Amino acid sequence: MQLRYLKNLNPAIDGMSKVTSISWSNNTTRLATVGADKIVQLFDEHGEKQDRFSTKPADKAAARTYAVKTIEFSPDGTKLAVAQSDNIVFVYKLGSDWKDKKSICNKFQQTSSVTCLSWPAGHPNEVVFGLAEGKVKVGQLKSNKAATLYSTDSFVVSMCSGPDGNSILSGHADGSIYRFHFETETVPRPTTTKFAMVPQCVPYALSWGYAGICAAGNDRMVRFWDSEGREGQTFDYSTDTRIKEFTCAAFNPSGESVVLGNYNRFLVFAWHPKRSEWAEVVQREVPNLYTVSALTWRADGSRLIVGSLCGGVDMFDVCIRRSRYRGTHEFTYVSLSQVIVKSLATGARIVLKSNVGFEIQKINIFQERFLVAHTPESILLGDLQTCRLSEIPWHSSGTEKFFFDNPTVCMIFKAGELSVVEYGCNELLACARTEFMSPHLISVRINTPDEDAYGAGVGEMKVIAYLLDLMTIRVCDLVSNATLATISHDTRIDWLELNPNGANRLIFRDKRRQLYLYDIEQQNRVTLLNYCNYVQWVPESDVVVAQNRGQLCVWYSINAPDRVTLHEIKGDIEDIERSNGRTCVIVDEGVNMVEYELDEGLISFGSCLERGQYAKAVDLLEELPLTPETEAMWRSLADASMEHFNLPVAERCYAVLGDVAKSRYLHKVNRLIQDHAAEVGGDGANYYMAQAKMAMLAKQFQRAEAILLDHNELDEALAMYQELHKYDESIRLAERKNHPKVMHLKNFYLQWLLSTQQEEKAGELQEIEGDYVRAIELYLRGGMAAKAAAVVQRHNANYSQELLQKIVAGLQASGMHDRAGALYERMGLIQPAMDAYRRGHAYRQAIELAKHSQPGLVVALEEEWGDWLVSQRQVDAAINHYIEAGNAMKAIDAAMTARQWHKAETLLDQASMGADQSFALPFYEKLASHYGQSRQFEQAERAFIKSGRPQRAVQMYVEHAQYEKAHRVAKGQLSPAERTELYIHLAQVLEQQVKLSEAEQMYLAVNEFDLAINMYKKREEYEQMLRLVSKYRKELLNDTYKHIAEQYEMKGNLKKAEHYYVEAKMWTSAMSMYRQLEKWEDAKRVAKMHGGKQSFEKVVLAQAHATFKEHGAEAGAQLLAKHGLIEIAIDYAVEHSNFQHAFELANHSAKHKLPDIHLKKALALEDDEQFKLAEEEFIKASKPKEAIDMYVHQRDWVSAMRVAEAYERESCKDVMVHHAKDLVDQNNMQGAENLFIQAGKPELAVKAYSSKRMVNEAVRVCKKHCPHMLGDVVDCYPGTDQPGGAPQTLEEILDAAKIYEDTGNYSRAIDTYLSVDESSSAEPDRLEEVWENAVRLSMKHAQERYNEIVTVVAKRLKLIRRYEAAAELYESIDAAREAVNCYIEGEVWDKARMLAQQLAPDMVRLVEERYKSELVNKGDGDELIRRTGDVDSALDMYARNGDWSKCLSLAEKHSPKTLPHYLVQYCKLLANKSENLQACQMLVRYGPPPEPSNFQLYKVIHGDLLSGTNSEGPPLVREMLLRVMTPAGTLGAPPTPSVLAEDRRPQAEFLKALMAAHLQTVRQRLQAQNMAPDVVARISVALCRYCAEFPVDLAFYNAGLDCKQAGMINMSFFFLNRFLDIADAIEDPENAAIDNTDFMDTDIPSPYDLDLPETGHISNDKVEEIRDWVLGWSMDQSVQQRMDMRQCDKCASQIYTGTLTCQRCATVSDPCAVTGFPVIKKNRVECTVCKVAANRDDWNVFVQQFKECPWCSSPQNAKY
Repeated sequence: MQLRYLKNLNPAIDGMSKVTSISWSNNTTRLATVGADKIVQLFDEHGEKQDRFSTKPADKAAARTYAVKTIEFSPDGTKLAVAQSDNIVFVYKLGSDWKDKKSICNKFQQTSSVTCLSWPAGHPNEVVFGLAEGKVKVGQLKSNKAATLYSTDSFVVSMCSGPDGNSILSGHADGSIYRFHFETETVPRPTTTKFAMVPQCVPYALSWGYAGICAAGNDRMVRFWDSEGREGQTFDYSTDTRIKEFTCAAFNPSGESVVLGNYNRFLVFAWHPKRSEWAEVVQREVPNLYTVSALTWRADGSRLIVGSLCGGVDMFDVCIRRSRYRGTHEFTYVSLSQVIVKSLATGARIVLKSNVGFEIQKINIFQERFLVAHTPESILLGDLQTCRLSEIPWHSSGTEKFFFDNPTVCMIFKAGELSVVEYGCNELLACARTEFMSPHLISVRINTPDEDAYGAGVGEMKVIAYLLDLMTIRVCDLVSNATLATISHDTRIDWLELNPNGANRLIFRDKRRQLYLYDIEQQNRVTLLNYCNYVQWVPESDVVVAQNRGQLCVWYSINAPDRVTLHEIKGDIEDIERSNGRTCVIVDEGVNMVEYELDEGLISFGSCLERGQYAKAVDLLEELPLTPETEAMWRSLADASMEHFNLPVAERCYAVLGDVAKSRYLHKVNRLIQDHAAEVGGDGANYYMAQAKMAMLAKQFQRAEAILLDHNELDEALAMYQELHKYDESIRLAERKNHPKVMHLKNFYLQWLLSTQQEEKAGELQEIEGDYVRAIELYLRGGMAAKAAAVVQRHNANYSQELLQKIVAGLQASGMHDRAGALYERMGLIQPAMDAYRRGHAYRQAIELAKHSQPGLVVALEEEWGDWLVSQRQVDAAINHYIEAGNAMKAIDAAMTARQWHKAETLLDQASMGADQSFALPFYEKLASHYGQSRQFEQAERAFIKSGRPQRAVQMYVEHAQYEKAHRVAKGQLSPAERTELYIHLAQVLEQQVKLSEAEQMYLAVNEFDLAINMYKKREEYEQMLRLVSKYRKELLNDTYKHIAEQYEMKGNLKKAEHYYVEAKMWTSAMSMYRQLEKWEDAKRVAKMHGGKQSFEKVVLAQAHATFKEHGAEAGAQLLAKHGLIEIAIDYAVEHSNFQHAFELANHSAKHKLPDIHLKKALALEDDEQFKLAEEEFIKASKPKEAIDMYVHQRDWVSAMRVAEAYERESCKDVMVHHAKDLVDQNNMQGAENLFIQAGKPELAVKAYSSKRMVNEAVRVCKKHCPHMLGDVVDCYPGTDQPGGAPQTLEEILDAAKIYEDTGNYSRAIDTYLSVDESSSAEPDRLEEVWENAVRLSMKHAQERYNEIVTVVAKRLKLIRRYEAAAELYESIDAAREAVNCYIEGEVWDKARMLAQQLAPDMVRLVEERYKSELVNKGDGDELIRRTGDVDSALDMYARNGDWSKCLSLAEKHSPKTLPHYLVQYCKLLANKSENLQACQMLVRYGPPPEPSNFQLYKVIHGDLLSGTNSEGPPLVREMLLRVMTPAGTLGAPPTPSVLAEDRRPQAEFLKALMAAHLQTVRQRLQAQNMAPDVVARISVALCRYCAEFPVDLAFYNAGLDCKQAGMINMSFFFLNRFLDIADAIEDPENAAIDNTDFMDTDIPSPYDLDLPETGHISNDKVEEIRDWVLGWSMDQSVQQRMDMRQCDKCASQIYTGTLTCQRCATVSDPCAVTGFPVIKKNRVECTVCKVAANRDDWNVFVQQFKECPWCSSPQNAKY
């Protein structure tokens, strides 16, 4: 901790003037001091004196002999308590401003001297003080009375408050310390305890902080306790002569440091949380300070005030450290858990403090406003403008992202989870799982009651909207944690925002730029705009502003989205500004910004509506003209006023809207209310008649009736119904109330019905009354003979024959011959009944009648019935009738027409058994064609083969790209020649259809590679042609490239030709092509790209030559100059000895090249041995040296000397040297010596003699001419050829080193050995041997260099990867760390480990880590586990490498706890790749983890597999979900559906999906066996109950189709009709209107509760075919669109046969384990193992086939 003196607030005096007390207010604005002068001095937060006042004695008449013992500010800083020794405590009211008048607001007179005082922060109206008599009292400001908290027998010397603000400590003269707790939620009643006893010490210095309690006094010992009273550390200063008694103590605000006052010094102790101990951190000595008498801290802990015995008051700056943040803010760490953040620009300060005392480790500031600080266990968030701070528990990973777009909350995104923190709240506001953290994709609206001026009754509102996925929005209430809405969309959403007022509407936009409004309360959406490139709510209002291309769209009343105000604009909207009573839209029009002002009155209207200020809203609207926008606002106001029963406003609104009827009605109600209020007084709105009238207006007639009956207004209620012509309701009410005019009402009702020609209703009324004949007559009069016949059927009475004849005539006239036949049969008229039945096509009744009266007619009737069904396109129903009639041909034809192909095949097989096969061949072929079209290829193949057409089967497979199956059939049914011919023919057909890829496969299947290649060649698809050539005719690849290039060249497509020339590595041909066509630029490009600079220059030169020919040398020179190639042209001419042309070019464009041309010509002449001419050219080129060299080379020393003396005298010596060397070669040593000395080169003579081993001559010359070389000559003998130099080869170096070694020059020998580097040899062994010689010599003969040599050699050995040898050398010089590193690099792990253990223990861990890392890098998991036992690392390695099989196997074997983690990871990867089947297999293999966090994965998997066509999917899904739902520890059979239905665990949500998977599995098994179509139909019908788990259109399609195949035509009609409705809704969702009336009393979900698929799962052809069926059935009188019914087991009501729940009595039945239908009590059977229930017939069908339980698969038998 750092203490820095800042300033003196009050100077000390020479004498004693003790500062008795100092107090600093909690809001840091006031500092008060008081001393022996009894005057309170007031300072501001900067220590500047602002005021002062003198204290008053308890008795005004008494002398001022008292002393002020303590002063203390109230928690809010507006009051100051003063404890005085004259037995009184004053409380002064200071006010909140310096100018406020000061007054005494409370005083507490006592019986003894007040010695100390404290004001707990949690009790602003209670001040606690201690007395000399030992009592501790509390002064209550509201009652101005004092009460005793507790009493002791010892003088109270000190007092302090606890950090919680609800407790105090008092120190006493006998050394005791007491603690008192006020009553709180955790402390049920006030408690006093003796906290500690410090004998022989008076605890003058007493303080209490978060870290503990400190006490010190006259024994010069500092004692600490924790908050629970456990004794902690003690610091003894009794032996330190500098330390006197301690006088005062004060904890800093964070409670982690305490300062104690002493003589001439003060001491600071700090709490270290990590070590859990106190330590002295500062002992500041201040000479001449004398005793410290008072201490206090500023509330933020940044300042310490010290008062002394002599009256001095000093201010110290206190901090742990300071730092600057990006030059904008200053951080002052006053404690580990408290930091003061100060803005350097404005000087504004905020105190950042961890409420739980955690150390603040890192602070960041965003947008110059928002603060983020990290502690080890929490995170602190703050708003520097509002000074609101929050602290929440948090473990930071460093990957969090913070978003501050909303000024009220901070959004934190971490690992796919969004956390929302409200500033000022110390807990998370919300958490949500989302991957989309753009500010445009999250909206948070927060209104608290104190912020909502109009929110009386509204309450707190906190709502968030965010994306669950790209197309789903979730809206949640953060107060109740309820989901308000889940919005599914069909396109990716890119923007959303809640409305500011109420957060009950959401606007969002998708990627198609369509803007939508969603009403959260009504749960519906509307489209606002089709092309929207800007949208935003107007600030603080529910007005929407959007842009549609060049239009500004404004919705002033969002309740009427069709009412929009449009403004034409010429730019893009940038922003919306609302201030000073104006709202403007800022538009960027390119040159400048333009403001478009909105109607503030219309905007304000919304606020009035939200606040309930309806009268003001009316005033606003009346000032505006009636436009579509204002009309919508009038309507919104009308709805709101009606909802809140503000009828006058509603009347006015409807009058303006032109709804005269409603306005007049409301006017009458208002008049009624006013009259009642005038009559009885009070609020007339509560008048029951008014309430009833309003209920009638709202069409709530039952409520109106109840209101009237509650007030005995029966006649009014009856009149209400009669006025509305609801006579039946009137009669019902009159009968219930026994009204005397019931019969009158009935008669009147009957007459009214007859007068209005409602004979049907009148007949029903008479039927209810029991007058059946009269009812029949009324029905007949109304032309409803069917109802008349129904009366006869229902009520068996003695009707007259005449009446029955009338009914029959009516029925026949209406075409209802079946009903007429039934009546004839009732009358005993058999033949008329039979004729009527046949005319009405009621063959069922006709057959039943014939069985009893005309048995011979039954067969004819069956065939006639079948013919009629065929004519009605009910072919499937006709099949069985033809079978009954014995007409197999018609039955087969009908089955095929009805597309019941399996049945047709069965009939065909039965008919062809033992009969002529020829009649069956066309049927088989037709059957095969169907199977092929429906992709049932195996059945089609079988049928084609039976029809003798295997070629058609092969063709079918080829058309569907199933070449392996085609090849199998062809191989099995056709000869090789036929197969080849067929394949070629099919390939040619495919080729004609431009299906080249398929044709290629056919050609390749019969090895006709050339035909395939030729096919692509004819089609000029050269890339495919090249692919085949490269694969099957590699030897022709280059020729093919060339051919293609030539073809393109012939067509003039030079770019393509160039490409293929290049591919053929014949780029020169491409270049030649361009050159021939004089496309020089392309030629140069090709040459430059593929041939490099030289080829490019050749092309340019060729172009230049062509230019020379056409336009002369000057044009060619210009061309070369253009390309910067003049010099190249010259060089080219020179190289071709065209010197004349070169001179011409040089003279014209490059004269500086003339010398070079002369030089080149000279060299050419030299080569031609024309030396004289060459000499002349060398001289012209100013190159006499080259002429000299030429003669030197020719050993023409005379000519060389002549030229040198004439043109280059400096070269004379060189000529002599060369001549001398020539003489040396001729062994004319004396002549050579003379010339060397004459040339001034005696050292060359020495070298010459040395080379000839003529050492004496060399020494002679050295002594005479160059004595300085004498030593080198000696050294080099018998050395190498190069004296003093290094040999060039390794052998020469080694020889030299050996000579040095033999002569004892060891140091030079070592250096010579070391001169061999890694580039000297490619053999590491040889290099190692050479360097070891250097080490050997240094060890024996140069030990002072040994360490140096070893270090060098070891480094070189590492370079050649001889790590072990290097490590051994390092060991020899005790360089253990380097040796260990070498062993590690060389992977010599045992030696590395042993050496590290012996000499470098700190590297043992490094060796093990590197070893483990090496194993991980090698992917050797088994070795890693064997060596280290680290299973987790091996698992992570396998997971990272994607080796999931090993990962899961290892986890299953060695780490079962981590198996779910890796299993879920792998399955998520598979699900992301849409490999859901494999994911499901893995979950079934290893067991799905039951945690709810994985449920979304399971939903994705089962949603995909239940929707697909893969037959493996449903069984796997069933097994997976059954394991998820089976409770842990369950043994034996799995729980049944009825048990699972009672499960309340989260897994229960999968029950429906489990049942769907189970039923699909059972259906597949039955369909695979071609058995029990009625059972299959019932399963498909039951699956409609779970259509939310798989595509709804597929559910109803299968149900309808299976019912049709089972002969359940009515049910088929019922379900297929619903399927068509769904198919239409999928195709045109905007105009979808599905009537769900027929399904109301079923448990089949409504389509409106389901998410319809975007595309249908049934082809359009199938849909149209079904549409034809349904249309035909709708015309058939015998087919009715109705569901089968059954009787409820409990209430006997008729209910839908497939529903599990009775809609009448709510009885729930168990689902059948086979069909999913309800289990009927009388047919109930159960599995003997799992006890699952099933219907007996369905159970027996399944068990007889499969011999096992459909639920638990245990062996079972049929039950009868």
